[in-house]
Amino acid sequence: ILTAPLLQERGGNNSFTHEALTLKYKLDNQFELVFVVGFQKILTLTYVDKLIDDVHKEFRDKYRNEFQQKGALGLLNGTFDFKDDFMRLLRDAEESSKVRAPTVMKTFEQSLKSQKTVKCMIETRGEKPKEKVKNKKNKGSKKDGTEAVAAPSKASAGDKQLSAAGEKEELTKDEILQKNREEFFRRHMKAGEKSRSPKPDAQKEKGKKPRVWDLGNSNAKVLDYSNSATNGSAEACPVEEFDPDMALGDKNREPGRLYDLEYESDDEAEEEKVVQNPSKASVKKGGLGGMFGMLKGLVGSKSLTREDMDPVLEKMKDHLIAKNVAAEIAVQLCESVAKKLEGKVMGTFTTVTSTVKQALQEALVQILQPQRRVDVLRDVMDAQRHRRPYVVTFCGVNGVGKSTNLAKISFWLIENGFSVLIAACDTFRAGAVEQLRTHTRRLNALHPPENHGGRTMVQLYEKGYGKDAAGIAMEAISYARNQGFDVVLVDTAGRMQDNAPLMTALAKLIAVNAPDLVLFVGEALVGNEAVDQLVKFNKALADHSMAQTPRLIDGIVLTKFDTIDDKVGAAISMTYITSKPIVFVGTGQTYCDLRSLNAKAVVAALMKA
Repeated sequence: ILTAPLLQERGGNNSFTHEALTLKYKLDNQFELVFVVGFQKILTLTYVDKLIDDVHKEFRDKYRNEFQQKGALGLLNGTFDFKDDFMRLLRDAEESSKVRAPTVMKTFEQSLKSQKTVKCMIETRGEKPKEKVKNKKNKGSKKDGTEAVAAPSKASAGDKQLSAAGEKEELTKDEILQKNREEFFRRHMKAGEKSRSPKPDAQKEKGKKPRVWDLGNSNAKVLDYSNSATNGSAEACPVEEFDPDMALGDKNREPGRLYDLEYESDDEAEEEKVVQNPSKASVKKGGLGGMFGMLKGLVGSKSLTREDMDPVLEKMKDHLIAKNVAAEIAVQLCESVAKKLEGKVMGTFTTVTSTVKQALQEALVQILQPQRRVDVLRDVMDAQRHRRPYVVTFCGVNGVGKSTNLAKISFWLIENGFSVLIAACDTFRAGAVEQLRTHTRRLNALHPPENHGGRTMVQLYEKGYGKDAAGIAMEAISYARNQGFDVVLVDTAGRMQDNAPLMTALAKLIAVNAPDLVLFVGEALVGNEAVDQLVKFNKALADHSMAQTPRLIDGIVLTKFDTIDDKVGAAISMTYITSKPIVFVGTGQTYCDLRSLNAKAVVAALMKA
């Protein structure tokens, strides 16, 4: 039962609940011991933490010599005479937790108020307290000091404002309004004269040229979709000719392959700098100063204590927060590393910083590699064997890139030989259906039916705006089953996690249609907000679901990863809070800019100074 929490070390939490039992444990890394206390979950035992600490200290001190000689593994089959000591510690812990008698209230004679005289408590009307007057005098002195430093130009400006205020008091409201308007137009005209260019002829010659989009079409007839079929139409959109290289980006890529996310480390550049300047390095290393610098920070063969690690962990916590890791999660990660390393014996030539950093890297890689791995292609092929479409639902807040990354995933599925039906269930945002229709045209142009035996690889199912999204998704899945589509991608409207009606509608869509995969689309730019979004999305799906076992988020699509450089903390925050894998990573604007998460590359970027 206790294996999972011990292996994961998530958040430094030392308790674990299993059915009706609660287990609390403590690790002794020096002697490789685990102390566990189990009790009924319904009981509120306040002395458990004290008991497990006292037992740990007493047991370790009593059998320290045996552990040092034989080790913990050598004493597995041995017996320990510790029952009397345990009962004594249990009685002491129970006695210490008993409710103490309430403290007696002070009498009036014992209070400070009784020492004050009646005269000091009487305030004369109009007279201000001495403390307030004193404070005002200090404020006045500060104000006088700042006025003395001010430039004479500011003083003259203040006189003008005072004189203007005096004139305004004499004028009527209409006259003041008219005067303000004249002043405003006068300033506007002056600003316009200053902003005029000294060379107007050159601007006229240059003129303003209309922007020509790379994937656009200058023909107005092609851009007119007023006569196109809508409201329930699932017909393929007309193929439009355009340059495929602009939409694909990398020409040397392998079709259908989902490349891993890459991160270029600066270690090689640093090595080159060291090789280029060997003389400077030898000067720094030479002499006693270099020798003492090398020995600085070495621990020697000793056990790590919390005091040794606290300065390093504080710097690591600030570093993680600066890299966009949520503050609360950064604290929990450092606490987990501290508990894992406390009492561990260090090597002779090992520093505390390197040890803590190595432990933190291992913990981060473990977090980014959850227990359940989502293999979309394998699941799609499994659904094909059962002759049904594989359904994926996309959800998330506004503006994170749900529709764009849905199109990227569609392109990836098509290149792997699967036909896709896109369900336009965002019936709220203006232009949402037209955006998906444009993507469908582009995808059909890149993969025309003649390249796939006359089969249209991607179609759009839409019913316009203002309709029930759950009903449209149900009809699209039924249409895909009848027409033999392999995958249905359901696009939903963006919604904030605090909007209860929209979250209820999303829970209804997922509960009614039971998709195979629910993907939360989040952007890599957020920090603490990522935790709030995921927690509330999962909570809303659980609260508003009609099923006995509600369907929650299965995986994450992390978008805009190309805009954050090495501030990759959102990946840690999202994976840590849900224990769900990051299935796809969006890295650009073309259809090929889709990657799978490489945990080691993300951790390398996160630990970069």
